[in-house]
Amino acid sequence: MWRKSSRSNNGGNGNCVEIALNGSAARVRDSKSRASSEVTAPEWASFIGAVKRGDFEKN
Repeated sequence: MWRKSSRSNNGGNGNCVEIALNGSAARVRDSKSRASSEVTAPEWASFIGAVKRGDFEKN
């Protein structure tokens, strides 16, 4: 099942990222193209941790 953030597309430009999780991997895709990439569950957890720490914030 694909999910996207409730904050996705706030600018009205159609830019949305969707995620589908299973026990061992996460699939990520752009909602426009539907092409997806797969990462392992530990890689996804590491990415989420970096987001929560603010590692991707612009200075």
